[in-house]
Amino acid sequence: MGRKYKAYPEYQPSGVDWLGQIPKHWSAKRLGQFFEERREKVSDKDYSALSVTMKGVVPQLETAAKTDAGDNRKLVLKNDFVINSRSDRKGSSGVSQYDGSVSLISIVMTPKRIVPAYAHHLLRSQPFQEEFYRYGKGIVADLWSTNSSEMKNILIPEMPSDEAEKIANFLDHETAKIDTLIEEQKNLIRLLQEKRQAVISHAVTKGLNPNVQLKDSGVEWLGKVPGHWEVKRVRYLGACQNGINIGAEAFGSGYPFVSYGDAYNNRVLPEVPSGLVQSTLEDRQRYSLQYGDVLFTRTSETIDEIGFASVCLKDIRDACFAGFLIRFRPTGAELDPDFSKYYFSNELLRAFFIKEMNLVTRASLSQDLLKLMPVTLPPLSEQRAIAEFLDAKTLSFEQLEKDAKQQIALMQERRAALISAAVTGKIDVSDWTPPAPQKEQSPKAVQAA
Repeated sequence: MGRKYKAYPEYQPSGVDWLGQIPKHWSAKRLGQFFEERREKVSDKDYSALSVTMKGVVPQLETAAKTDAGDNRKLVLKNDFVINSRSDRKGSSGVSQYDGSVSLISIVMTPKRIVPAYAHHLLRSQPFQEEFYRYGKGIVADLWSTNSSEMKNILIPEMPSDEAEKIANFLDHETAKIDTLIEEQKNLIRLLQEKRQAVISHAVTKGLNPNVQLKDSGVEWLGKVPGHWEVKRVRYLGACQNGINIGAEAFGSGYPFVSYGDAYNNRVLPEVPSGLVQSTLEDRQRYSLQYGDVLFTRTSETIDEIGFASVCLKDIRDACFAGFLIRFRPTGAELDPDFSKYYFSNELLRAFFIKEMNLVTRASLSQDLLKLMPVTLPPLSEQRAIAEFLDAKTLSFEQLEKDAKQQIALMQERRAALISAAVTGKIDVSDWTPPAPQKEQSPKAVQAA
């Protein structure tokens, strides 16, 4: 855990696998002795809807699935502990800071002989979460529920309330520091992604020579482009084709099938598609995929997600592609595939979609609309030079992102280990005091690639 924490002077067996040895003056008792279940049903018209998440209990998220059960929810009051009973929501729990209501699938417990702040850390710790879902029952191996009667039988530690408060204060302080460091790394990743996209967009629309003479592209959102480049619509560069529509019974065996997921948000198509389908020779000829093809996603919930393109950099033998995709197959030799993989995924194309697309309930890209998309055309030698430049820059950005993600993973592991050690008495923080406030220091500038 990085720094060295002291242990308690004496330990005793808890008799509970998930707790192990506990301090001599602690004991292990059933959870039901510390909580009362709250079962009162209310309406979300009277008590605002709350979401039970991996980050705790929060006001209902915009992304939360809405149901017609607004009048059939469970009451939650401040300091109640709430946990999602389903195993596929492992870790979704916490002590609520709000009055509100939650789905009936959640268990709501009111603390009566336990410090709520300590309970928040104890019952969200990884060892307790594993113990809680171990009590679950269901007919599906990876999806079952734990009921409240089983939860009440779980043995948890009991200690003096002042000690529980000290543990909670220690963990509040230490996890806040770790969370700040994690958020800094997440911000770094966002900055790297933004900068990478800016580098790509600039290179495919302005080139690599900062001194080149520019001309008006004739496209408002595209702006000026190098004077020796051409700008052509997709319709003049090749042919568009919707994917194959096959019944569900045809999937699972047969020939390679390129799915929506293979193309979505991937700059390059995988050489080995994710699926198999029973397709005919005629299907495989009509919906084939060869070097240089570009696949676009046809539908999505929002404009921000539509149109992601994935370029085929190697023939995919005997493959068909999904009906939710459009294949653009360049004819002639005006487009280099390595240039295409960057041009068709650059963020400036969002402006094209926003301007041209009619949005009703879903964003939708048609062949006719795709054919209107303008494409910058440097000379082929310059396209290859741009692609090589972006390959190198992308590799650099990806390494920096990988390093940041590794730092996040290490900090998350440390956070989980620290919580588990403190709430189960493996470290003694009874004499911990919060450090004196320090003057804020200006953050260091982050230079990406």
